Amino acid sequence: MSVKPDGNMLIAQSGGPSMVINASLVGAVIEAKKQKRIGRIFGALHGIKGILDDNLIDLGKQSTSTLEAVAATPSSALGSVRKKPTAEDCTRIFEQLRKRDVRYFFYIGGNDSAETTHIIHQEAVRAGSDLRCFHIPKTIDNDLRENDHTPGFGSAARFVAMAVMGDDLDNRALPGVKIDVVMGRHAGFLTAASALARTRPDDGPHLIYLPERPFNADRFVADVQKVYSRLGRCMVVVSEGIADDKGTPVAATFIKEVDSHGNVQLSGSGALGDLLAGLVKDKAKISRVRADTFGYLQRSFPAMFSPVDAREARKVGQEAVKSAMKTPSGSIAIRRKPGRTYSACFEAVPLSAVARETRHVPDEYIAKSANDVTPAFIAYAKPLVGPLPKIGRLNAIKA
Repeated sequence: MSVKPDGNMLIAQSGGPSMVINASLVGAVIEAKKQKRIGRIFGALHGIKGILDDNLIDLGKQSTSTLEAVAATPSSALGSVRKKPTAEDCTRIFEQLRKRDVRYFFYIGGNDSAETTHIIHQEAVRAGSDLRCFHIPKTIDNDLRENDHTPGFGSAARFVAMAVMGDDLDNRALPGVKIDVVMGRHAGFLTAASALARTRPDDGPHLIYLPERPFNADRFVADVQKVYSRLGRCMVVVSEGIADDKGTPVAATFIKEVDSHGNVQLSGSGALGDLLAGLVKDKAKISRVRADTFGYLQRSFPAMFSPVDAREARKVGQEAVKSAMKTPSGSIAIRRKPGRTYSACFEAVPLSAVARETRHVPDEYIAKSANDVTPAFIAYAKPLVGPLPKIGRLNAIKA
């Protein structure tokens, strides 16, 4: 006896792209094709903007080979958006969903996307709609509550670790001070991942600054001078979100742009790196000082993904569809199982537990000096990032 579909499904992507967000999309689509309760599968282009504009594509008609190629490709295949829906938007969204007979809505993104999903679900409940709303986690910032880690982080962390590893080799060849600015507005997980670049005691980064600790310019210069005096060079990695003791981001002095969720757009500017380089030149009197801002390179770099990250990103998409068959709303969280060997499980949690608010790097992962991470963070991050390149070095054999 065949089962008649409850209705159709719509899925969209939101927020910053990542190296594995498409794996979540494809995981959800392939799982949805197995569900007899789901009819057609629509994809909205550029998030809820695509819903409002009725700009959809038919994902159910995509071939398996096309889907698998997309799953292995970085960035957001459906396009993304940063838009917080108003009450009027929600009314229009419901109209569009009813027109398409959509009963299952999935939104892939970070905490702002979870908030959007939560808003739409709340409005659906008020309207007496039976629309099921699920958030699929994604953020390279790794700052979603309820999660041990989030899809996108492992791959972006791998990029950061390898980029800093290369930068350290460059700095070793031509000594001086090098400053790298890494993404992370409030959470420093991605910046902390730079510590994985170290393979020997004198490897950089020698100093790591996270937004979880107040940044003091004089102390920063003193830290750099101390390392430079000892090694004749210094590699520094800082989060774009480092802030003073009042919580004001250092970069906010130069950047005024905010998105619809009220977030200051810290990425895409080299102002912070230039400021810090200037401080070292002026106060430490070191002539060779350089700064790079990784910016958006961390999000969609091809052939850099972590295998664990890609596998788990696909899994959260699958689990979201399965969970939507059982409950009206939720978000999928990744939980780490106890034990010496890494493994994870997946659990549906309330949207309200994930929406809007973020988590931070735990205190036990931050060194007391406030300029480094602890071995506990290395143990936490290593299995998510995967093996890194081996670095060769000549022996100092006198000729």
